[in-house]
Amino acid sequence: MLIGLISDTHDNLPQIEKAITYLNNAGVQLVLHAGDYCAPFTITKFKALNCRVVGVFGNNDSDQELLKKRFSETQNCEIHGRFAQIEVEGYKIALLHGDEPELLFALIYSQKFNAVIHGHTHNKSIEQRENTLIINPGELCGYVTGTATFALLDTVKNKAQIIEL
Repeated sequence: MLIGLISDTHDNLPQIEKAITYLNNAGVQLVLHAGDYCAPFTITKFKALNCRVVGVFGNNDSDQELLKKRFSETQNCEIHGRFAQIEVEGYKIALLHGDEPELLFALIYSQKFNAVIHGHTHNKSIEQRENTLIINPGELCGYVTGTATFALLDTVKNKAQIIEL
């Protein structure tokens, strides 16, 4: 399965729209968002995706009740608080924002997941630690590093790649 990985959108609607176009054209079957949407109005943009979106909250998502409401109003979107465990075709994924280092490292070192997806640092990275692929798709907003990025994960090949917009 091809999965799109997004984090740290921080209200940047033009970059969200560009990423959605790319993800739809790539034929992703699922998108995981590791938090920091910021404003709830950004969620409506994800309606344009041709697949399901699963997200978690980040440390800058202050109006979580309104974010939950916007997610519930968007047919293909669901949010799981601060952590989500997703299994697709036997491939186990942990999704969190990553602002709690002890939790992030516990998930990585647990060896219970094929992939751990996180954001928070705005720094893109792909790392293999024993049997676990650790992916930070970077920042879709592009505000901190100056580069808007997201990632694609191929669960069959257990490989990921960073995409720059």
